[in-house]
Amino acid sequence: MKFKLTLLLLFISGTTFAQDSVFARKLVDTLTSPYFWGRGYTHDGVHKAAAFISAQFKSYGVKPMAGKNYLQEFSYPVNIFPGKMDVAINGVELIPGKEFIVSPDSRGVTGTGRLEQTDSTHFVDKQNRVIVSLEDKLTWSVEGKALDFTVIQVDKKALKQAPSSLTVAIENKLIPDFKTANVCGIVKGTVKPDSMIVITAHYDHLGGMGSNTYFPGANDNASGLTQMLSLAKYYAANPQPYTMAFIAFSGEEAGLLGSKYFTENPLIDLKKIRFLINLDLNGTGIEGITVVNATVYPQEFAAMQQINNDNHYFVKVAKRGKAANSDHYLFTEKGVPAFFIYTMGGIKAYHDVFDISATLPLNKYKELFALIVKFNSSLMQNARP
Repeated sequence: MKFKLTLLLLFISGTTFAQDSVFARKLVDTLTSPYFWGRGYTHDGVHKAAAFISAQFKSYGVKPMAGKNYLQEFSYPVNIFPGKMDVAINGVELIPGKEFIVSPDSRGVTGTGRLEQTDSTHFVDKQNRVIVSLEDKLTWSVEGKALDFTVIQVDKKALKQAPSSLTVAIENKLIPDFKTANVCGIVKGTVKPDSMIVITAHYDHLGGMGSNTYFPGANDNASGLTQMLSLAKYYAANPQPYTMAFIAFSGEEAGLLGSKYFTENPLIDLKKIRFLINLDLNGTGIEGITVVNATVYPQEFAAMQQINNDNHYFVKVAKRGKAANSDHYLFTEKGVPAFFIYTMGGIKAYHDVFDISATLPLNKYKELFALIVKFNSSLMQNARP
């Protein structure tokens, strides 16, 4: 693993400058590669990703936030699917991820049975305790428990007739204390080091479903993580009046667990954070960006809008109120001023196997980088020794 990680690091660090689109594209390509296996719970994906981010921080000159290690370790329960993932309906084998997914709180099961229709979209194999649900779109997630039955969600387009028979072999494993870590770095301020601006993004995704299928997570959230790493590289080379801190969260897909752990066990004084910017779903932008908490912090939002108006980065900077939809939320609840920025327009892939680097445009990557840098400068403009 160390040899492969070194090769990946050399591949990325050989590019020119932090806000270069080539740098961003190579990062997203790397983070969505099979090596990281969806940055999740099988094939050691999330641990490889944490090691990679730590190595990136070190190569930029970003220092560990606390002690000599970039990692803030914690754990939580998770139900994983490491092995068999075979489903045949009406004698036809279905393709994992593309034609069916297993509900993440399902138990493993092996057997053959008949399916009885209970309504227009649900069919039940009572003997094997399996429910087949017909869906318009397959959207996966993460669960920390395993129920005593199995739910198989099938794309309606994959079947030519109503389900009547089922052959299934699915392997699950409930891990009560899956160990992972937030990756935390810092660049000390030159004028007011006790005042901080924090940039965050989650690096975990859904991982794999079975031994041959993984969810790349390009937009969610290789894109936001790439933007955060770009900013870390820039600020390491250009120290600011305030301290710049960077946190790559794990456990976001399992319920904002990494940011919850950090806010309950902070490595920095939360009261010294001037502002936090959380980056998630940053791979598009043709229709603009949305800023969550804009109505909570109208003065800062007005400053961001003015910067955009002056520079014409985005066609729209939309405002949204408070929402518990990403890692900024737990900080807001602790009194930390924070924005969550996501881009709009373009691809619709989300929590599926189609969220891949090849179709992620990254067409507003440089504009978002520039907007954030100018916004941070506006926050620090009155800094004095």
